[in-house]
Amino acid sequence: MAKQRGHGEGSIYRRKDGRWVASISLEHRKRKYFYGETRKEVQEKLRVALQELKLGLLATGPQQTVKQYLEQWLEQVHKPTIREGSYVTYHSVLTRHVYPGIGYIPLQKLTPQQLQSFYASVTDKGLSTKTVHVIHAVLHKAFDHAIKWGLIARNVCDSVSLPRKIRHQMQPLTTEQCQKLLQVAQGHKFEGLLTLAVATGMRRGELLALRWQDVDLEQRTLHVRRTVDQLPHRGYVENEPKTIKGIRQIVLPEFAITALQKQREHQYELQQKAGDKWLDHDLVFSAEYGGYISPKYLWTRFKALLREAKLPTIRFHDLRHSAATLLLTMGVHPKVVQELLGHSQISMTLDIYSHVLPSMQRDAMSKMDSIFKQQF
Repeated sequence: MAKQRGHGEGSIYRRKDGRWVASISLEHRKRKYFYGETRKEVQEKLRVALQELKLGLLATGPQQTVKQYLEQWLEQVHKPTIREGSYVTYHSVLTRHVYPGIGYIPLQKLTPQQLQSFYASVTDKGLSTKTVHVIHAVLHKAFDHAIKWGLIARNVCDSVSLPRKIRHQMQPLTTEQCQKLLQVAQGHKFEGLLTLAVATGMRRGELLALRWQDVDLEQRTLHVRRTVDQLPHRGYVENEPKTIKGIRQIVLPEFAITALQKQREHQYELQQKAGDKWLDHDLVFSAEYGGYISPKYLWTRFKALLREAKLPTIRFHDLRHSAATLLLTMGVHPKVVQELLGHSQISMTLDIYSHVLPSMQRDAMSKMDSIFKQQF
């Protein structure tokens, strides 16, 4: 009986069809094979494999395609750890872009050049740089896990370059424009919602998920505890805010309290009109029968109010930027603004609103000048 080769030993032989084969023994009596046209070629592959095995860098897992691996990783590993909205996004970009582009390639044979070409291809076809960055982040996390499973030896994402991320140009409203918007919105069904957006900088999903149980009109506070998204084929899905800082308490100004009191009266009228059709979700801002307001419907009515107020067409999210910009220009400390917005780090607040800093510096130096100018 021939002696069995031990773990980490290799051999070279020639097949009947003339091709050369090198094999290396792994744990549990498994073997990994390398093929080539000459003995020298497979000898070099064997040498590299033995070195990688010694360093713990050799991929020893079963062969599968990029698509096969990503499907398993997303459903069994990543899905239980993320919000449903994030899962829908990841599933969509993988299905629409990654699987058709590189899904057929064996996972262990995917090269940085192939991944770089894939990024260039989808960018040339018009895919936004933001989406390319999302794809890259998903692949990077997935391939890191593949390394843990011994399926690949390195993460090819570390060896590619990404297109420059183009930040959406924010369009914050000025103080006068915010006043004009809220003036036109008086008596409108979304008066309270828009007032709260300008006063607090809350995200759209946070506003649409706000419940009366989260609001204390006497103490003039509210708690942000959840957000809601409308997802394709899933309807409305509630989640906690993305970060711990997103769960926060906000102290409300008097004009926001007044708007919420009017909103409660308006909602009571809706409830009386709906009768038995009313769905009591305790939502502060609800649709006609008590359910969630459609983001698409909100956007349509918001655009109409902007036109009526003769204001530029901005995104609803720009009301959040407007609130932050107003607070910073009024001299409110960035740390306070960070807590109001629910940013995880103050550096994020300072980065996003760096355009406000020059005017803040001028105000600071003006105050400094007023203190010391009499001495000179």
